[in-house]
Amino acid sequence: MKLFKDISIKNHQIRSKIFNQMRVLIVEDEENTAERTRRLLLELQPEAAIAGMTDSIAATLRWLQNHPLPDLILMDIHLADGSSFEIFERFRVDCPVIFTTAYDAYALQAFKVNSIDYLLKPLRKAELELALGKFDKLNRPLPTIDYARLAGLLGQKQEPGLQRLMVKVGQQIKVFQTRDVAYFYIVEKIVFARLHSGERYALDQTLDVLEHELDPQLFFRINRGFIISFESIGKLHTYSKSRIKVELKPPCEEESISSTERSPLFRSWLSGK
Repeated sequence: MKLFKDISIKNHQIRSKIFNQMRVLIVEDEENTAERTRRLLLELQPEAAIAGMTDSIAATLRWLQNHPLPDLILMDIHLADGSSFEIFERFRVDCPVIFTTAYDAYALQAFKVNSIDYLLKPLRKAELELALGKFDKLNRPLPTIDYARLAGLLGQKQEPGLQRLMVKVGQQIKVFQTRDVAYFYIVEKIVFARLHSGERYALDQTLDVLEHELDPQLFFRINRGFIISFESIGKLHTYSKSRIKVELKPPCEEESISSTERSPLFRSWLSGK
């Protein structure tokens, strides 16, 4: 994914210099989620300036090394190239951070103790508004935050991936194990789970949420429209721009090709690295 750059960002940066606005850096690797975060932020804080939008650890480090620290960072914990805590291990960040993640409350206490706000995806306007209100009330220097310790806490407390899924089929409710799912995919904005048995069920969860809840040893998101299990892979074919075409089992009516950005990570996942 390319860095998200547009005229509105440049305009906000110019106005920031003139009116001394709050400068915000958004770190998010899903373009739709990044745009939603930007839009919600500006709805709640019209005077805010989007100082930058980055989509990876590497891009964020480059941005931080070449720009003044922003007043606030909105940051996804789980980026395509690793945990965002790596950023804090390699660069000193002395501004407030509001973290966003699809993971639930296993890390919540760690963030509260360290006076960091922690929002669950999908991001909700009311929760972001409360977090920004907390930021506005900061009238004292922030305590030193041990991000390395937080990273360790996350590693220690991380629970096994999502084990079961529940779907409504007519007037009935069906529950199945995630290990029974061959792959998840999107058709006309609806997320489906295809089981190894061939059955297909529509889900309420988004692929963004599923990506972060599923066991990463068993499932991998190859592009914006597919999360596949290792067991679903039939044959692999080289494709243009170093991509990989996957023949799935059971067969899928939608074509499954790894995106250019995810192909290197997909290769590493396939090799067990």
